[in-house]
Amino acid sequence: MKKLILIFALSISASFSFAQTRKTKNLIIVTLDGMRWQEVFRGADSAMISSKYTEDKDEVRKKYWTASLEDRRKLLFPFLWNTIAKDGQIYGNRDLGNNEELSNPYRFSYPGYNEIFTGFPDVRMNTNDAIANPNTNVLEFLNKQKGFEGKVITFSSWERFPQILNTSRSGLPVYSGYANLKNSDANARLRYLNELQHHVPHYLGDSTRLDFITYEFSKEYIKQYKPRVTYIAFDETDDMAHAGNYKFYLDRARQEDGYIKNLWEMIQADPFYKNNTTLLITCDHGRGEVPIDQWRDHGANVKGAENTWFAILGPDTPPNGELKTPTIIYHKQLAQTISMLFGFNFKAAAGHEVGDAIKTVFK
Repeated sequence: MKKLILIFALSISASFSFAQTRKTKNLIIVTLDGMRWQEVFRGADSAMISSKYTEDKDEVRKKYWTASLEDRRKLLFPFLWNTIAKDGQIYGNRDLGNNEELSNPYRFSYPGYNEIFTGFPDVRMNTNDAIANPNTNVLEFLNKQKGFEGKVITFSSWERFPQILNTSRSGLPVYSGYANLKNSDANARLRYLNELQHHVPHYLGDSTRLDFITYEFSKEYIKQYKPRVTYIAFDETDDMAHAGNYKFYLDRARQEDGYIKNLWEMIQADPFYKNNTTLLITCDHGRGEVPIDQWRDHGANVKGAENTWFAILGPDTPPNGELKTPTIIYHKQLAQTISMLFGFNFKAAAGHEVGDAIKTVFK
């Protein structure tokens, strides 16, 4: 009995020590829907620029093309390759054998987001329909931890996230599509955004608002309310790819890199967030590559749509830059990685499995 008590005590002590060693106090998660690893690591694709999917080819070449791969990807993602590649980590360059993949076989949005936030690929989550997710997600888990209650927020361009994060069960505030922010004490800028989003053109349809509005909501909410965990889900990269418009796909990717840069600079200038905040960027699925028409698509039958990537920057992450070690990691490992950034062990209330944390993320 004494041995059991000692083992238990040592276990509690180790867990407490683990939690205390973490410097991360806050977290920002950003997803770029359907953003291919090919452009992330190679920059603009010359074959795509020369194809029927690119209008204004000379303009696109001038903005995004150079012979050097390293320079080319910096043209498209300057913050990712000038800042995160220097001070953080980037995973998923399959050209180097560093593979990051989906575990779910469906390879589209709802199953991808379920895998990211619940830590496992559920065969029941095989739709983009408005079905409430039965699985516990890491955001609701964090929202129940001491000091995090009411400090977890989501803004998304696509309308489906209230179901993906099951707001009816989780109680998480999730502002998706054209939903208005409900805070009665919201500042004038947030109240203006509530109004503005209904008057801007609905270029993406009535279920998906412009990423600019999602970005502005997120930025202003962070300024006023200082959340501990903020999830921002952009969508336009996926929309432009489905539309077959490679120019706009590149433009939206470059725009979202700029949004992330601005957010990072803003929080690093804020004493509440400075040097104690981790930034994690990823996508929900990949896209096809061969034949060339498959770049527009993803799904169970699209080869390459399982290939994903992620980047991370923060006080607990060594500045290893682009990971070049041949290995394979999975999206299902991100939920526990997120949890362990705060020193917590994510265990789902329903008892479903949770992928192991990615150890190389931590110092």
